[in-house]
Amino acid sequence: MAFKPNASNSEAEYEENIVAEINITPLTDIFLVLLIIFMVTSSVMTQSGVDVNLPQASQATSQSQPDGVIVTLLPGGAVRINQRSIAAGDFPAIEKNLTEVFKATKSRLVILEGDRQAFLGSAIEVMDAARRAGAAQFAIATSPAETK
Repeated sequence: MAFKPNASNSEAEYEENIVAEINITPLTDIFLVLLIIFMVTSSVMTQSGVDVNLPQASQATSQSQPDGVIVTLLPGGAVRINQRSIAAGDFPAIEKNLTEVFKATKSRLVILEGDRQAFLGSAIEVMDAARRAGAAQFAIATSPAETK
């Protein structure tokens, strides 16, 4: 905001009376809008993964989410290790990929996600391959049971 000089003020006095202010209200508005957009998109992005039909368990059992390598058994026999697809029945490739993943992480936990139509024999073979690759613990992923 600047003041209009009087006829009695000199040019030097006019420059000293200039008040320079930065209005941060529009900047604050932009930051708040960006924060809201970030919060909305981050909540949408947390649900990433393969869409499998998990078996159901009680609410208390399905609450805990340990960190580990996620191995997904698909209905056709195919396997995914942390979103990396492996052909059905290629157990040496499963062991090789798990060995690479275990070298990159400290966790030796394998979280087994299996579709309802996945064969139990495939799950046993995958667990054997994971054990040979260096897995120390296994967990089975479930979805929460529907309350009636």
